[in-house]
Amino acid sequence: MSSAQSSSNTAAALFGWDVGGAHVKVSLADARGAVHDVAQWACPLWQGLDHLERTIDLVFERWPQAHTADARHAVTMTGEMVDLFADRAEGVRAIVATLARRLGARPDFASHASLRFYAGDAGWLAADACAAGWRHVASANWLATANWLATRVADAVLIDIGSTTTDIIPIVAGRVAARASTDAGRLATGELVYHGVVRTPLCGVAHRIEFDGATVNVMNEWFATTADVYRLTGELEPLHDAYPSADQGPKTPAGSRARIARMIGRDAHEAADAHWLCFAQRWRELQLREIGRNLANVVAAHPALATAPLVGAGCGRFLVAALARDDARDYLDFGALAGVPDVCAGWAATCAPSVAVALLAARE
Repeated sequence: MSSAQSSSNTAAALFGWDVGGAHVKVSLADARGAVHDVAQWACPLWQGLDHLERTIDLVFERWPQAHTADARHAVTMTGEMVDLFADRAEGVRAIVATLARRLGARPDFASHASLRFYAGDAGWLAADACAAGWRHVASANWLATANWLATRVADAVLIDIGSTTTDIIPIVAGRVAARASTDAGRLATGELVYHGVVRTPLCGVAHRIEFDGATVNVMNEWFATTADVYRLTGELEPLHDAYPSADQGPKTPAGSRARIARMIGRDAHEAADAHWLCFAQRWRELQLREIGRNLANVVAAHPALATAPLVGAGCGRFLVAALARDDARDYLDFGALAGVPDVCAGWAATCAPSVAVALLAARE
């Protein structure tokens, strides 16, 4: 899935890659750092590296210049976390090796490798340095987004809500003020929340929920996901709905009603469609409450952010706008801040780390 195709055939193109466990997101920029196009592909990396290989083929198909000698590639990742790999170090090595083999590591005009990996405070690493520096490379995509945003907004809270996770990153006085840098640490501080708007099982959102005036237990089964909720509320764009439903059934309102009904032991025909919409809105409320609780904890550590704007990124940024309204804060969209063409501004916000890593690399 992707944005509208760009007609740009910019020489010395710069590609920003965000290699996740479920999607690969890539941005095309020129040598001056102007982003021309953004795209995303579903890539279930936990099923094997062949999925990453096929995605790279699709990138070359979309942008033939990505495979030319003068192309530059800047990469960040989170895919090392998938259970295909024995541990994160192995995951970083495997992803880096695949990209290095397919994209190459040729010297470019700036005397840096044409393929570089974002390593946060450690800077940019060549492929052959990533095995030793894997801790800096692993799951650094949120830091790329936040570091670029800090060059544009002095005080803000970046909230990137994707298909699977939510990042809540404080930016204070033009600096990233996160209290932790690893996934483990960020889960402890509330800066990482495993809630997304597509792949999150509903039994991970709440164990009890109100339906038809009564509060009932939720089945701890993967009967439905948050995609079912946001299909029913009309907030999930079809282009972001890339994965099969929990029961492999149709991704339609009727299919979603059947799946969320199973979460409380019911069938969809037992209530009117309007009741199931109310039920979906209740799930939405509970997910928003959990993200809001973590937002409050993050903000509490930084008094300067008491009234700071929220910057929304990810395919679930409609929830960031809702949080801003609820908290009487200004809302800023990452796509607008990135200054990309209108035709791909939405995709730039959805794929924010790939855009950010391209823009950071262009400044080098």
